Amino acid sequence: MKPGFILLSVLAATSLYALAAESVEKLAEPWVLAGETPKSYQIGIDRSQTISGKGSKFIRYVNGEDKSWGTLMQMFAADQYRNKRVRFQARVKTRDLDNRAGLWMRVDTVSKTETPFYNSEDKPIKGTTDWQLRSVVLDVPADAKAIAFGVLHEGKGQVWMDDLKLEVVGNDVPVDKMKPVKSLPTTPTL
Repeated sequence: MKPGFILLSVLAATSLYALAAESVEKLAEPWVLAGETPKSYQIGIDRSQTISGKGSKFIRYVNGEDKSWGTLMQMFAADQYRNKRVRFQARVKTRDLDNRAGLWMRVDTVSKTETPFYNSEDKPIKGTTDWQLRSVVLDVPADAKAIAFGVLHEGKGQVWMDDLKLEVVGNDVPVDKMKPVKSLPTTPTL
């Protein structure tokens, strides 16, 4: 093959790759990309990876700070969930995660003294996995203002989320709790 044809073939393949990377199907609001370094990640809909038939939501590392984290999330008013136990559930699939991923949920309250939060830190998803059912369960206090939920992605790789549900559950379903933080010593060590 002549060098000119090889160069043209490489340019054409590169152009097709760039077009494919740019043609990400956008997620509608209220889904947003947030986190410590959101510019390092991309979110969208992937119709080729789905179990619901509607297309999965995804977050993937694209470039920049790879020791940080991003999240695909949404937030809504907590009015209809006050004084109830709520479960956020989704099927999650991963590819080439070099750190971890997990579902998370937070309830923002007026008093701020009781802010229920869980981020799956004790149940991380790592590496490459097939679809698996994951969930987060929290109690929503009487003074709740908003509920935020989504999937956390630390480092490189890609995470898909599909077949999402947010539902009220009974008190027989256990609440997820973060590991307790070690208490600080009362005196310094010198």
